[in-house]
Amino acid sequence: SESFFHSFRMSGLYPSLEDLQVDTYAKTQLATELKSRATGVPAIAGGGLYANLGLEELMEYAGLDISQTALVAHMPEDVVRQMGTIASVTPQGDRTLAATSIKQGVRGIALSKDSHGKVGVILKSIDKGIFVVFVWGGSAAAQAGLRFGDQILQINGENVAGWSSDKAMEFVRKAAPERLTFAVRDRPYERVVTLQKDSMGHVGFVFKDGEITALVKDSSACRNGLLINHQLIEINGLNVVGLTDDNIVKLFRDSPTTISATIMPTFIYKHLIKSVGSLKKHMDRSLPEF
Repeated sequence: SESFFHSFRMSGLYPSLEDLQVDTYAKTQLATELKSRATGVPAIAGGGLYANLGLEELMEYAGLDISQTALVAHMPEDVVRQMGTIASVTPQGDRTLAATSIKQGVRGIALSKDSHGKVGVILKSIDKGIFVVFVWGGSAAAQAGLRFGDQILQINGENVAGWSSDKAMEFVRKAAPERLTFAVRDRPYERVVTLQKDSMGHVGFVFKDGEITALVKDSSACRNGLLINHQLIEINGLNVVGLTDDNIVKLFRDSPTTISATIMPTFIYKHLIKSVGSLKKHMDRSLPEF
């Protein structure tokens, strides 16, 4: 029936607004094509399979190839049985999305101190919670997967809510070197925004000392909800805390079309980082395993 062909509903989550728009346009056209097959009434010609769907605008701002040949490549082999995503900007199975995702829930971490009795982490108290503000590159903490901004809920089974920074660090220092356990909540003050480069290789925001200070109108940054007064924490899963702006720009320049930016409100970032000082240059910059 006609209602079947117009019953597509947007469901699930998309990495970026561009992905949602492309998928919506593609499904609209798929409904038209399926209706045409069922009724025998040809679809109105319009210059291509995806013509008159607004994709021309996407081509202008994202440099997308929306030719019939390119888009048909995304069509399922059996369009009747396979009604999943047809077209998207973000590559299917993009590894950076997994590397940057902030998972809900609590995970357990177990590690041993190094030969010098070090863990390689600095903890700080904020709002009655204990947070990771520094992970030394190559340390036991880094190898165990601790990341800047993680919240520590327990250390060796002891609840740490309400502890001071000094008490948390002293507890870690005095713990037995053979086994140290943490209950961790993934980076509650951070969020990940997925952006798409335009045809010029830009995503549309300005930053200084890692802080986002301005957005370019109608850019991917604007469309996907990036905010000023926020600090860049990771780019595609790589920690950028302590990197120069030039180095961060290079990361953007060398990144693929889809970029995941992890951000945090600047006032929280400054509170967390002020005790780290020049150690920032030693921050762990390994890509997380997933």
